[in-house]
Amino acid sequence: MIPVRRRVYPALLLLSIGLLALAAGCLGTTTGGDDYPAWNLTIIGDTEIVLSLDEIRAMDAVEGYGYAVSTVGIRYGPNRYRGVLLTDLLDMVGGVGEDDLVYVSAPDGYMWVFDGVQVRGVELFTFDENLHEIPSPPLQVILAYDCDGKPLAYDNGGPLRLVVISETPDVITEGSPWVKWVEKIEVKRR
Repeated sequence: MIPVRRRVYPALLLLSIGLLALAAGCLGTTTGGDDYPAWNLTIIGDTEIVLSLDEIRAMDAVEGYGYAVSTVGIRYGPNRYRGVLLTDLLDMVGGVGEDDLVYVSAPDGYMWVFDGVQVRGVELFTFDENLHEIPSPPLQVILAYDCDGKPLAYDNGGPLRLVVISETPDVITEGSPWVKWVEKIEVKRR
C-alpha cells in the first residue's frame, strides 16, 4: 500500500492567519465607548472611593473645546468634550488645597502631577494656532467620557481621559496633562 500524503498547508495557513488576527486584536474586540468592560476609577484623598463609569456619567457634566499639542508638535483637536470637573471629583474625597499635589495615573504607567492651582485650570500653558504662547483664557480640567457627542473611543484615551477645555475651539493647550485611560486620582497633602 502506498501512503497518501494529504495537503495540510491550506488548513495550517488559515489557522495561522486566524491566530495572528486574534493576537493583533482584529477579531472579537471593540473600541467603542459603550463596549468597555467594567471600568472603575479610584479616587484617594482624605477618604477613598471607587466609581464606575456609569456613576461618573451620572454626575453633573460640563462641556467645552479641547485642543492639544504633543511634545513633538502633533495637534489633537479641536473637539467638543463632555465630562466631570476634576475639582468635583476631588471634592468627593476632601478636596484639594493650593499646596497639595494631584497624581493622575493610567494602567500603562503614565502619570501626570498637577498642583492645587492647576487642577482649577490656572497656570497651564496655552497657545494660538501658530503655537505662540498666549495669555490663558478661562480653562477647566475635566475627566472626559464623550468626544463630539460620542463615547470616548479607546484609541482616543477612553473610557476616561483627562482633558483641558476652553469656551472656544482656537485655544491650544500643552498635551502632556491629557492622561489617557485614567484609572486612579490621588491627592497628596503637603
